Amino acid sequence: MDTQPTEVATPQSDEITREVVDLMANLVALFHREYEEAAAARSLTGAQAKVLALLRRGPLPMRHIAQTLSCEPSNITGIVDRLEARGFVTREADRQDRRVKLVAATETGSAASEELRESLNFAREPLAALGPEERTMLRDLLRRMLTGASGPGA
Repeated sequence: MDTQPTEVATPQSDEITREVVDLMANLVALFHREYEEAAAARSLTGAQAKVLALLRRGPLPMRHIAQTLSCEPSNITGIVDRLEARGFVTREADRQDRRVKLVAATETGSAASEELRESLNFAREPLAALGPEERTMLRDLLRRMLTGASGPGA
């Protein structure tokens, strides 16, 4: 019986892996550029648009927003202040812990977020070149990559 520890396979730095990494980097750069432009067209900063996008899931604690966006809580406070002044979000005390402030999108904020999301065309045209099975396969592969990257318990 073999008692040697089993090694976990890690991707080799082969030509295909390097090319995939470069292609993903180009895709991310394209997404960020278009996202920033779409946000600016609606008089939003990219960070404000990202907060509104996060709030599509429902009200969130400000601390959670800061962690998700890798920002300092004080930065999120300023972003939320500006969104609140425009009527895009409200702040409310959490019913379970009144010390926690939840940020919720207003109807206006949700509409602005949805409009911005619908305006993002960067992937629609390239994805249209793929058939339904290929899009499903791509989605499943991306999910698998992200699940693996988040590690256990994430």
